[in-house]
Amino acid sequence: MRVLFALITAVIAAGLADGADAQNWPARQPIKLIVPFPPGNALDTIARPIFDQVGKQIGQAFVFENRPGAGGTLGMGLAAKAAPDGYTFLVNSSIHTIVPTSYTKLPFDTLRELTPVIPLGQFPNVMVAPAGRFKSVQDLVAKGKATPGSITYGSGGIGAATHLNAERFRLAAGFEAVHVPFRGAPDAVREVLGGRIDFYFSPLPAVTALIESKQLDGLAVSSLQRDPNVPNIPTTLEAGYPNSDYIFWVGVFAPSATPKEIVQRLHDEVAKAMNEPAMKQVITKLGANPMPLNPAAFDAFVRTELESNAKLIKAAGIEQN
Repeated sequence: MRVLFALITAVIAAGLADGADAQNWPARQPIKLIVPFPPGNALDTIARPIFDQVGKQIGQAFVFENRPGAGGTLGMGLAAKAAPDGYTFLVNSSIHTIVPTSYTKLPFDTLRELTPVIPLGQFPNVMVAPAGRFKSVQDLVAKGKATPGSITYGSGGIGAATHLNAERFRLAAGFEAVHVPFRGAPDAVREVLGGRIDFYFSPLPAVTALIESKQLDGLAVSSLQRDPNVPNIPTTLEAGYPNSDYIFWVGVFAPSATPKEIVQRLHDEVAKAMNEPAMKQVITKLGANPMPLNPAAFDAFVRTELESNAKLIKAAGIEQN
């Protein structure tokens, strides 16, 4: 009986301690944000200014830790296995809903070990090509059909969101192309700039300046409507390729056992930061469109997209060990 009483007391005490920790969060520095891709990617671009503002709001520092490797799964795994104490979070992208299907073996369970906190925004991807190589997206497709396998396209890695975007477009347009994966977006952009790759579907913020300076040609955007930041670039749907649209998004996740109070607090603080007039201008300039979802709605979105991506991955024959 005494043993049972002691166990019950310990459980109650642990629960009270968790509640107190959540109530007092954040009580120490720093709060770590793991980014599973190299510096300079679209995740960094939008997350850094937002969390700079969140840090000012709560009086605590956020430290970004870029941990690239294995198509984003290295950083994801580190976040999934991190202590669920509210001092480690993951900034991830659409890859979150891709790797559970594209990888046959993962050392973590995306849905069970990482819980959605808040989306930071969604971006159109833009098909970029070496300046002057193609007259239009239709020209690229025509050349791909005329000589199957002659067109090359880059991605941020096998099974990356940029890979799926290109595959969705390729399947919709009906042509063959050779996939050349890289470690991340900066490498892929550099290869297109150098003329060694024919096209790459890049998150718009990473290449807007290169398109404006005519160092790269923007042939089409993957969103449902044209993007106001590049209004002269047509959508892939406008170009005549049904079911070719694809949205790239960025969001924040926490280890699944993180107290709900902390998850909700971080969600609220990020939402507050993103609603600041000055921050709205920054986000708009980056080409991001809002995704105002609470943690439950974001979780539902993630699960739905996981099912959709699983079908695309199967159709494209993408698989990793």
